[in-house]
Amino acid sequence: MTDTGPASHPGVGPATIDDIVRHRSIVICCGSGGVGKTTTSAAIALQAARLGRTACVVTIDPARRLANSLGVDELSNSPTRIEGAWPGELHALMLDPKGTFDDLITRYADSEAQADDIRINRIYRNLTGTLSGTQEYMAMEKLHELVEEGGFDVVVVDTPPSRNALDFLDAPRRLTHFLENRVFQALMAPTRVGLRFMGVAAQALLRTISKVAGADIVHDAVAFFQAFEGMEEGFRLRAARVRELLVQPGTAFVLVASPRPDSVDEAVHFAGKLDESGMAATALIVNRVQPRFASDAQLAELALLGERVDRTGHGVDDALADLVENLAGYTLASDREESTYATLVAQVAPAPVYRIPLLNSDVHDLDGLTKVADLLFGQDGQDDRTDA
Repeated sequence: MTDTGPASHPGVGPATIDDIVRHRSIVICCGSGGVGKTTTSAAIALQAARLGRTACVVTIDPARRLANSLGVDELSNSPTRIEGAWPGELHALMLDPKGTFDDLITRYADSEAQADDIRINRIYRNLTGTLSGTQEYMAMEKLHELVEEGGFDVVVVDTPPSRNALDFLDAPRRLTHFLENRVFQALMAPTRVGLRFMGVAAQALLRTISKVAGADIVHDAVAFFQAFEGMEEGFRLRAARVRELLVQPGTAFVLVASPRPDSVDEAVHFAGKLDESGMAATALIVNRVQPRFASDAQLAELALLGERVDRTGHGVDDALADLVENLAGYTLASDREESTYATLVAQVAPAPVYRIPLLNSDVHDLDGLTKVADLLFGQDGQDDRTDA
């Protein structure tokens, strides 16, 4: 059930979904909301564990779907090992942006006093609680931690819906630009040379902020940057490293979609943005598709058989005709879905395309997740769409 073809990751030869789970070190699963992205991410990590690899699946979306699909009550900001009868290891975590930021401060501060000064600062509390982009920045930091220090063979990332996933992928560049911004540098200036020796521009900036936001805010800001001094270079270096990780050959981008027109449109947009960033889709998984139970040739044979039965008067022609009619209806529904996402298939070409059929129940435990993994990886290297 795959359109075979080379992977669309620069510098890498043909790659099936089996190749991805066996050999890649980072798998980024992207797609719009409600398409089964979390379940697909968990299934990929499960398959890696079944192949003997040490895998960790991390969700950036603060929902409980990942925990549910793995059959556990909850997940924390640290990897939780999921027990099962597989030769490798399966771990999972749910990103806690504030917890990740706190851990970074503790790890990279020069002293416990510096870490305490940062954590109690009002600017830092607002930064970790409300600042737009904090989730994406911390997801970047968590990915860096898991890949560089976690000891995992493969890290599978379940990203937020497509638009937010673009923020996650762009977070390394935006954080670097922020740290190099003249405003940030101006605010850091008092911590380096003292307020008395600030430049005229920096003094004017702080006076303006003081008039608009109040002197207390300025005091908190200066105190925060004083406490933060020396740590910004670490953020910059890690951001650059994550950017390297995202474009390396060992990283795969698996685009997940459903046959719904809105999901397809979102995936086409995301695939285009990936191309622009030099991070093309490695594989496409279309989830919850209507299975195609018979080929056109088989339907034609059944119709001819019905005609022969009718001529011989055996009396079973009505039942056979109903069967052929039902099969034709399912086939038509499958073909309509296929045409709905044909543009997306063309957009990601020559990346391989996989289809997971619509199941009769949601995935809420390891048994259900195992079924999804069997369906996804059992189709590798073949095409079950018997439409020719």
